Amino acid sequence: MLCKKLFLVSVVLFVLVSFALISLVGASSEMWSQTYGNGKEMGQSLVETSDGGFAIAGSTGSFGAGGSDFWLVKTDANGNMEWNQTYGGAGSESAMVLIKTSDGGFAIVGYTESFGAGECDFWLVKTDSYGNLEWNQTYGGPGYDYARSLIETSDGGYAIGGNYDPTYEDPFGDRDLWVVKTDSYGNMEWNQTYSDSPMNSCSDLVETNDGGYLLAGGTGRYLVEANIWIIKTDEHGNMEWNQRYGGRNHAGANSLVKTSDGGYAIAGDRSQDFWLIKIDESGNIEWDQTYFKSGAEEAYSLVTTSDGGYALAGVTSGAIGNQNYIDAWMVKTDASGNKIWNQTYGGTGDQYIYSLVETSDGTFALAGFTTSTYAGPGDMWLVKTDEYGYIPEFPSWIILPLLITATLVAIIYKKRLPKTPNQQSY
Repeated sequence: MLCKKLFLVSVVLFVLVSFALISLVGASSEMWSQTYGNGKEMGQSLVETSDGGFAIAGSTGSFGAGGSDFWLVKTDANGNMEWNQTYGGAGSESAMVLIKTSDGGFAIVGYTESFGAGECDFWLVKTDSYGNLEWNQTYGGPGYDYARSLIETSDGGYAIGGNYDPTYEDPFGDRDLWVVKTDSYGNMEWNQTYSDSPMNSCSDLVETNDGGYLLAGGTGRYLVEANIWIIKTDEHGNMEWNQRYGGRNHAGANSLVKTSDGGYAIAGDRSQDFWLIKIDESGNIEWDQTYFKSGAEEAYSLVTTSDGGYALAGVTSGAIGNQNYIDAWMVKTDASGNKIWNQTYGGTGDQYIYSLVETSDGTFALAGFTTSTYAGPGDMWLVKTDEYGYIPEFPSWIILPLLITATLVAIIYKKRLPKTPNQQSY
């Protein structure tokens, strides 16, 4: 009797495990985590490609020509690397933004210390669909100029935002917010600087419906009454209006998106919490929401989602006992910014997410870097989740051993069952 019960239990176990593994096999093809590099890499910007794969831009200190170079990695739909390209010189370069261009190629912007007029300049690199360099351009003065945002404009050119160094002396000194407009080959058509305090920068920009631009960044003193600063310009970069948000709280903007109602949404941080602001087309706040987890949080990337809501991704940090941690954090909201769910991505080291996209299948992909695979600076990191930001707990390699184990258990218990009388041999 005991053996029969054990047999029944083993059969039920086998069926349950089989169904679970079949589900996991299906899920594992949609949800995964991949790293790239040899411990000196970082991912900054992510796009989904027309073949269902992904392209990530950032920096590498393991490959290329100098201390660090632009690094462009192309993957298939499962995150397997198909090709990669580096761009740079003897100095240091870091790519900040990657976009797909209307001709099927890519454009990357960041900063270079190898080329250009100054200590550090904006650097715009244009490639074909395989990452082969087509042309590149630098923009800057004799000081330290950093590009942090890039769009392709409706006329086929580009607009780049960042900060300009008017003092030429200190890489951490005074800054102006700077926008450069180019033609389709990166030749500068005009540029404008804007200043409201010692520290000004542009983190993101969009082209507005009237042909002008909306710039999102920060103004203030570093960590002292810094505010989000939004500037609306005409098509030539002339300021039409500007707004500050944050008051006496420290606040900063990292990501800006256009919304379907003609307004905009801005993500960043306020007093070390995720901060999401919805404004109308004139910059008036319609609503704002903060999200906090357990320590210090900052949102680096924002997207509008197919259900009319928003998704934000960035980092959360704190301490458990004597151990400090930095984890990646993602928050999903409804159309009014009310939190629906959130997911944390941690590990033995630190995890950073700088870029987020909603994919064509309604799920999410996130890019940044992780130190969980190396003790050094880290690896470029790409994560594919389901529609709730979930990554499967068990890796795909464990499926076959579990299936074999369940099968063996069923066979062993079946063999131990006593034979019924009509099975006895005479």
